[in-house]
Amino acid sequence: MKLGFASLVTAAVGASALLGTTAQCPDFTTYSQSPQGNPSSGPLALPYMRPDPACRTFNSTAVEKVISDMKSRLKDPDLARLFENTFPNTLDTTVKYFNATENLAFIITGDITAQWLRDTANQFAHYHTLLSTDKELATLVKAVINNEARYVSQYPYCGAFQPPPESGLAPSFNGYAEGVTVNPPVNNQTVFECKYEIDSLCGFLKLSRSFYQATNDASFMNDNWFVAVDQIFRVIWEQSQSTFDEDYNLVSYYNWTGGNGALSPAVNNAGNGEPKLYTGLVGTHHRPSDDLSTFAFLVPANAMLSVELTHLADVLDAAKQAKNISTLARKYSSTITNAIWDTTLVNNIFAYETNGFGGRYVMDDANVPSLLSLPYLGFLEKTHPAYVATRKLLLSRKNPYFAAGKNFSGIGGPHVDAWNPWPMSQISAIFGTDDDSEIMQSLYLIANNTHGLGLIHESINIYDSTYTRPWFAWANSYFAEMLLDLAQRKPHLIFKDGKPYTPGNRYNMPPYYTL
Repeated sequence: MKLGFASLVTAAVGASALLGTTAQCPDFTTYSQSPQGNPSSGPLALPYMRPDPACRTFNSTAVEKVISDMKSRLKDPDLARLFENTFPNTLDTTVKYFNATENLAFIITGDITAQWLRDTANQFAHYHTLLSTDKELATLVKAVINNEARYVSQYPYCGAFQPPPESGLAPSFNGYAEGVTVNPPVNNQTVFECKYEIDSLCGFLKLSRSFYQATNDASFMNDNWFVAVDQIFRVIWEQSQSTFDEDYNLVSYYNWTGGNGALSPAVNNAGNGEPKLYTGLVGTHHRPSDDLSTFAFLVPANAMLSVELTHLADVLDAAKQAKNISTLARKYSSTITNAIWDTTLVNNIFAYETNGFGGRYVMDDANVPSLLSLPYLGFLEKTHPAYVATRKLLLSRKNPYFAAGKNFSGIGGPHVDAWNPWPMSQISAIFGTDDDSEIMQSLYLIANNTHGLGLIHESINIYDSTYTRPWFAWANSYFAEMLLDLAQRKPHLIFKDGKPYTPGNRYNMPPYYTL
């Protein structure tokens, strides 16, 4: 591994690792908006969109091997180019700061210079199988976990953060956070945005447990990390409480006003949002799209939380650490799981949000965790009747945020608008079915709608095929993760030889290799 210097990276590394100069490395936001390298040989002629090796923010030989392996196997040269562009995008472009000695790394989302807990976990999800063989990549992920532990331990209600002081990087101004009153109060030199989203905390847990599952290395479980986990349980308890106690005293542990001249809209009930009544679910103020929740109990986020709490308990038990925390994690996981099945399902259809008073919002949003992504999250099997029924509704007019045009269809959300579905929703749809025709339909809806740029965008307008966000690392990673899932689950659909492939498996051999 070597760190690229690029315009993106600041790192305390030796001169021999500085591979480029700022002047030579273009800003990837601009770079990603027009075709760059030679086109693929398929009908889509997708361009090669990786930065020059000297401009990449982290180089991994293990990642390059996976790219080579997949390219040699994939039938369709356009899918091969998409994988080649998307699989390394997080490492190529988003490692803004990394110092192994300090055990700190700062990962941006793409075209926004801030670290989102949720995005980072998803940006690295497809690299986990490589951590046992690429020690420097594992060191990077461990540094990401440590930096996030510092954030969560101090500001557990916040989801997006500024660079660590050690990086020497200046904090970014966020107009959406300016003028917003947050309680508990935050420091905008540390916090980029303090929207409370329970899935952000799930992302931190997911990144932590995935690291351990891949490496059996428990050294990330330092004091910062245990404080962060304690803070997560505090938030879980606080946000599962009813809005009013038995005497109608207001129970408010977090509020976020919006308004006050901020770009974000004002929030009703003095920043507390809609009232909720205890059910066993955990409330959240915002969705994974960063939009306000309509009702506090976001069902797919609770599903993810229940899964990640079980993983947390398993990891702690395997590492012989903190039995009291593992017991508590299993207790909350069981409570949340039971509450999902008991309070959010009507006629075999999951609600997206509930409030404990009987209120249900039946819809879905493209951002993960979503109802469509429940099998991906590990909450249930894709063949479960409740998922099958809910999925059918979500991918239809009965979902207010499903939209279909001549060239693209899928689920969007209010973050952009109702006529801009997100490719991310079609990726979740692939994870949620074993039907070959459904998989291929979704796969080529995505592949045919990159605006000729060979990268996965945030959303696509169904009327004119324009897109939002040219550089969205999470979407790129999610697409590559999906292709790797198909490489194991449905290799006959995408591979020349139809044989399964798992990255990091030493028994993998290229098709031309013979003993």
